[in-house]
Amino acid sequence: MIPSLAVTLVLVAYSDQRGRKITIILPLIGSLFYALSFLAVSFFELDLYLLIVSAFVSALFGGSGTFLGGCFSYIADLCEDGQQKTLRMAGVDMVIGLLSGVASLSTGYFLQAAGFNWPFFTSALFQCFNLIYAVFILEETLQRPPDDPLDGSPRRTAMRQLACGVYQLFAGASRRRNILLVLLLLLFSSFSFANMGGLSMITLYELNQPLCWTEILIGYGSALSTTVFLTSFVGVTVFSRCGVPDLVIILMGILSVMAGMTLVAFVKTTLMMFLVRLPMLLAIMPFPVLRSMMSKIVSKNEQGALFACLACLDSVSISVAIAVFNSLYAVTVTWYPGFCFLLSAGLCVIPLAMLAGVGLLGVEEGKEAKETEALIPGEEGLAGDENDNPPLT
Repeated sequence: MIPSLAVTLVLVAYSDQRGRKITIILPLIGSLFYALSFLAVSFFELDLYLLIVSAFVSALFGGSGTFLGGCFSYIADLCEDGQQKTLRMAGVDMVIGLLSGVASLSTGYFLQAAGFNWPFFTSALFQCFNLIYAVFILEETLQRPPDDPLDGSPRRTAMRQLACGVYQLFAGASRRRNILLVLLLLLFSSFSFANMGGLSMITLYELNQPLCWTEILIGYGSALSTTVFLTSFVGVTVFSRCGVPDLVIILMGILSVMAGMTLVAFVKTTLMMFLVRLPMLLAIMPFPVLRSMMSKIVSKNEQGALFACLACLDSVSISVAIAVFNSLYAVTVTWYPGFCFLLSAGLCVIPLAMLAGVGLLGVEEGKEAKETEALIPGEEGLAGDENDNPPLT
């Protein structure tokens, strides 16, 4: 995780100048190398410590944080209005969640039928197809700015953006927009921490008393949990088209997590464990809406820096949440196994407070983006021709 965070900050911010495809292609190369490393270790029965080396090398290509940051920046470049941006980002979250769930459910059967080699080979094959598509078919959304003939170093602008991309995200904006952006970033990371911390404990809770689930029941539970991504996408689509404000959609998602986690803490039967997933059907809605809101208040040539910050915050929040909640579960499982879920529900008060702050401050997406572009000197030269790349509103 550590090297991938540094690479994510650099590459995704750098994509504001040199295009988004680099942030998609490099992580795919790293993932292909990682899958081939597993295949080689499994097929040739090599030392398992080689996987640590391959994990480090693949992280130098950026990892999933860079890939997702690049993908969301790519989507932001293509969208013409705020609603379209929200729906497309929600669609990406849905596809990731559904396919991850299908992969998790099918991998066990694949392993039983074919052993380890064929699943690793299949994974590498899919990565090859993805890489070929990204290199030869996927079109670039940003045009590289022409080099300044009066500048003795043609790469000076790119290197400045490479070193200061995230810093410029805040340095060139108004104080009000910076406060708003920080609140949204904190809201995103705190909600991710509370949500993922609780979700990561559900399987352990199901295995322990009084439920004592088998692997079959856990598989059914995982399949039911996967539908959350679909229902959240439907929720975002319906509420957005009905004119429900973004802040209200986020509020419903946070309350969905709070209700679901609170009920999980008191579950004692298998039927109830399945039923408590119903209040959590809208739990993913805040993530695409928050990404869209933040994307709308920054200028077009700051999208990469924004999603670099988001990817790093998301990776850190999830990693820390899993470590913290695992430790807490180990300490509290003997006297009250549901404590972690009550804590998860309680921690949702933090993003609720951030949401209240955003509501009091007010969000005017088009105005904020235009103010940012006006405050940054030389913005037109960095972004290219504004007629070719109009700012998103």
